[in-house]
Amino acid sequence: MSIDMEQFHGVFFDESQEHLDEMEHQLMELNLDEPDPEQLNSIFRAAHSIKGGSGIFGFDALTGVTHVMENLLDRARQDTLELTTPIVDLFLQTVDTLKTTLDCYRNKQDVDQAVLDQSIQKLEAVLTQEDSKSAVVPSSEDEQGFGFFDDEDDTQQSEEDDGFGFFEPLAEAEASSPVTVEEEGFGFFEPIESINSNANADALPTTPPASSQGQSKPPATADNIKPISKVKAAAKTSSNESTSIRVDTGKIDSLVNLVGELVITQSMLAMIGSEIHGEVEEKLQTALTELQRNTREIQESVMSMRMLPISVTFNRFPRVVRDLSTKLGKKVDLQIEGGNTEIDKGLIEKMVDPLTHLVRNSVDHGIETIEKRLEVGKPEEGTVILRAQQKGSSIVISIMDDGAGLNRQKILDKAIENGLMPDINMPDEQVWKLIFEPGFSTADEVTDVSGRGVGMDVVRRNIEAIGGRIDIESNQGFGSEFHIHLPLTLAIVDGMCVEVSDQVFVVPLVNIIESIQPAADQIKMISNDKLLWIREQYWPVIDLYKTMELDNAITDPTKGIIVLIESSKKRFGLLVDGLVGQQQVVIKSLEQHYKRVAGVAGATIMGDGGVALILDVESLAANVKTLTPEAK
Repeated sequence: MSIDMEQFHGVFFDESQEHLDEMEHQLMELNLDEPDPEQLNSIFRAAHSIKGGSGIFGFDALTGVTHVMENLLDRARQDTLELTTPIVDLFLQTVDTLKTTLDCYRNKQDVDQAVLDQSIQKLEAVLTQEDSKSAVVPSSEDEQGFGFFDDEDDTQQSEEDDGFGFFEPLAEAEASSPVTVEEEGFGFFEPIESINSNANADALPTTPPASSQGQSKPPATADNIKPISKVKAAAKTSSNESTSIRVDTGKIDSLVNLVGELVITQSMLAMIGSEIHGEVEEKLQTALTELQRNTREIQESVMSMRMLPISVTFNRFPRVVRDLSTKLGKKVDLQIEGGNTEIDKGLIEKMVDPLTHLVRNSVDHGIETIEKRLEVGKPEEGTVILRAQQKGSSIVISIMDDGAGLNRQKILDKAIENGLMPDINMPDEQVWKLIFEPGFSTADEVTDVSGRGVGMDVVRRNIEAIGGRIDIESNQGFGSEFHIHLPLTLAIVDGMCVEVSDQVFVVPLVNIIESIQPAADQIKMISNDKLLWIREQYWPVIDLYKTMELDNAITDPTKGIIVLIESSKKRFGLLVDGLVGQQQVVIKSLEQHYKRVAGVAGATIMGDGGVALILDVESLAANVKTLTPEAK
């Protein structure tokens, strides 16, 4: 019976990606002065696992590179190879090559054999250099290895070569200690803990098998049964069952949608129950309350399956900062805080590019050169902090540095040069937001790192596309802080339902400051535009009925409700007929089923079966005019 090996490819790709990420992380953390043996073992095991798996599936390109890399790592953990910064850099470059090759196999594309050969040559060059230092003459057996087996000393043979890439290496043992086999289950079984020397001594047969001695099998006694029971007990107690399973994200998304439908059905039943009176009313309401509680718990449990620690994204930045600071001749210490903060998987994937731009800008534009930092009395090593924390129903990701900060005058001059005509007396927070304009860059020269002005506007667009906003704080000479505010999840939103001309709209609760019914003296008209005087300032007012082109709506603000909204760009008021109530709604994409609608982020199904549009606050804010009356 033939086995279709392709069914196991997905698991191999996922596990290999994890191994490569772990290798990169451990290499970045490695102390070259005193390398941690456990870190070296972890790196070696990761390379060995990829080598073994790729050999089984016939991914020869991965096998070839990891084999040579494994030889170097084995020497490093045996203290026969002194690790240096260039060698670690070479390992990191090799990890990049392995990631690219893995992606090629995953996407069924041709691998770049030239790049692989070059990577192998660089690794073998280090091996050759180390061999020449030790002046070890290879034996005839080594010469006959045809390049398939590890180079070893004359007095020791490589255990991992005996396994042909399918078995983990035997641990180096003392003469009086038992040999421990790592991962003897070939990756399919949990490892058995090492058994003490006495147990092993008892467990080993003292007489040869009957086939070789011509004797019958000795009867079972307490002496030869006891060791077996010990082995079983050790195996049982050492078996650490896995507490997680791999599930395709498509299945999770399908489950989230089904739970969303369950929430909608529960809302429908609640509306029907409110119309029932009599003896069954109390019983029905009790049952509906219980259903609502259970539905909420199921919803929260299912949503938690989509949540991943933000460290999945953060862990790639030590490498980014290390490479970039080396290239720029700067010393930068990256500090990561709040890596365990959980966020929706969909948000994590969409935050990679914006965070990469912001971290690179902090290192390139924010942190000064060593000479400039010493001139102003700063330590030569700059600090970049990457922090995540949960605040209410939002996640706040901050990128902070102790660099030069933003230069207000330089930004204003560049804005005028670009034809933006800013108000030179505008507050700092508005000046800082000018850097998000397309084509805006204050770099003195264009490099392959930055300076073309094509990054920060993309950052803002990507963040706003997922319902977030970005704020900037800066103090010239002392550093800058970028704070990204994101919703916890993309699938469900807490919103305030408002009514306009018998139609219901949902305003995200995170953007609402308060709702009021204004008095006549609080409203001022400029041309055809309304202004609301509140909180010691004027707020532009948007008539939602005009934006959505609805008739028979309330046009007099004193008879309707104005919802005060705060977006990443502006603050404004939204005129509606009335408030329906706060509700958690499941977001359905309009673009997927219909098309993009200006001012609308999506839709949801209400309890009565009707469709309510979810407003896109950022899109509405783009149409707000900044008006200032001459007097109150």
